[in-house]
Amino acid sequence: MLAFTVFGSFWLEIVLKTSVLKRWKRALISILPISFFFLVWDAYAIAQGHWFFNRDRMLGIYGPFDIPLEEFLFFIIVPMAAILTLEGVTTVKPHLREKEFGKDEKK
Repeated sequence: MLAFTVFGSFWLEIVLKTSVLKRWKRALISILPISFFFLVWDAYAIAQGHWFFNRDRMLGIYGPFDIPLEEFLFFIIVPMAAILTLEGVTTVKPHLREKEFGKDEKK
C-alpha cells in the first residue's frame, strides 16, 4: 500500500518541480520529530497488547521494539506525500501560498 502512496504523490516532484526532495533535510526536520513520537506510541501500544501487526501480512523485517519495517516507512512516506501534495497545490495555485505565507520575496 505504501507503493501506491509513493506513486500517487512523488510524481509531483518531477512534474511540478516542487523541490521537496531537493530540500530533504528540511523535510526530515519536519517529519522525524513527529514520527519519533508516533513510533514511541506504537512501541508502548504493542508492549501493552493494545496494538499488533498481522505477521502474515508483513515482510518479516522488524526494528527496535518489535515494530515492523512497514510502520517505520509509513511514518516517513505518508508525511512526505502530504508535503509533496501541499507543495504541488501551491505550485499550481500560487495565490494560496501568498494568502497563507505572504508574497514570495524571490520573485
